[in-house]
Amino acid sequence: MKETKEFQWCAERLKALADPERLRIVTVLLSGPRHVGVLADELDDAIVKVSHHLGVLRHSGLVLTQKQGRFVEYSLHPEVFMVANVSGDEHYLDLGCCRLELPAERSDERRRKSR
Repeated sequence: MKETKEFQWCAERLKALADPERLRIVTVLLSGPRHVGVLADELDDAIVKVSHHLGVLRHSGLVLTQKQGRFVEYSLHPEVFMVANVSGDEHYLDLGCCRLELPAERSDERRRKSR
């Protein structure tokens, strides 16, 4: 049986993911690291809103940051993000107590939906 601390760790991450906008951000980050401005453009959302959601994801340990000059690049944490198959089209987040499967949305599909 897992300890209470392990369930608490998992619950904190589930709370961070319990928002549709943050799930959208995680889905975009499946295809690679992005700067907040690029994410905001891809999601057709305000930079300030995307930045807030990235802060929540970072604080929960789901997203890592790397400073690049005056920009910050956001990526999924490698200990949480896993590729489920060899072709790379199925991904999941391993939260310890559970696994969240996330289908990778291809950039051509995103462009089609935004039209």
